[in-house]
Amino acid sequence: MDLLLHFRAFVRVAELGGFSAAARALNTSQPAVSRQVADLEARLGARLLHRSSTGVSLTEEGRAFLDAARQALDSADGALGAVGARRGEVAGEVRLGAPLAFGRLHIVPRLPALLERHLGLSLDLVLGDAFGDLVQDGLDATIRIGVVTDPGLIVRRIGLTRRVTVASPAYLAKAGAPRHPDDLAKHDCLRFAGLSTGDTWVFERAGEVARVPVTGRFRASASDAVRTAVLAGMGIFVAPVWLFGPEIASGEVVTLLEDWAPPAVPIQVATSSRRQVPPRVRAVTDHLAAEFRLDPLLTDYGMG
Repeated sequence: MDLLLHFRAFVRVAELGGFSAAARALNTSQPAVSRQVADLEARLGARLLHRSSTGVSLTEEGRAFLDAARQALDSADGALGAVGARRGEVAGEVRLGAPLAFGRLHIVPRLPALLERHLGLSLDLVLGDAFGDLVQDGLDATIRIGVVTDPGLIVRRIGLTRRVTVASPAYLAKAGAPRHPDDLAKHDCLRFAGLSTGDTWVFERAGEVARVPVTGRFRASASDAVRTAVLAGMGIFVAPVWLFGPEIASGEVVTLLEDWAPPAVPIQVATSSRRQVPPRVRAVTDHLAAEFRLDPLLTDYGMG
């Protein structure tokens, strides 16, 4: 186990480019990580890292050893998971990335049942609306909403995000309601920096497509901030229906342009193609997939 800890410390330092970053990811101290890597180098009789005031880089021996160390860790995780699986147990920590609002609204509430079922499992949920790098961020898996094109990732579809155009009654009382997507040019449109189409909103109706450039006085990089802006009556937003489920039901938020639907996008879980998926990670993603399938706001059951 000491050797595996040394392998893990070296891999995290190599991936994150420094001892301090690796220590944070491993929830330990920088001196402990430095000592583990130095002990590993002593055991191998080779220097694995060049150290400098600006960070670390791999030596030629370090580059050769990195893939072997990753494979050894994957094999160890697989072996431990196989023994646990025979007893119906899943154990270990899963570091899962997810968009901020989606994680808060639709992942955290589903975790108690998962953790109660697997008492040896723990979860480190990393929330943010920017697409990070699994390896650099030290993630076992990440939830992505939208199409994933990175060839270095393996993706599994676990749900569907249907989208609607929304505004608050207060905003509509002041500015009126658009009847056609082109009417959005006369409105304050709330813009989310994470939208793949930028400031062009796309709508579909019976095979017809409308692409509408929008403007507005508020833009944010976090969907939670745009959600708050909608509720505050600041403008119109094209939103995933899961972001406003209760508010739409209660009338606190009104759906608009109901004949024109923004295209739905998949909810996917992504893992690195360079690593086997450990049983603990599979347990988390299987649980979320099963939960989303039963939720009308998230399900893609029966939709291909």
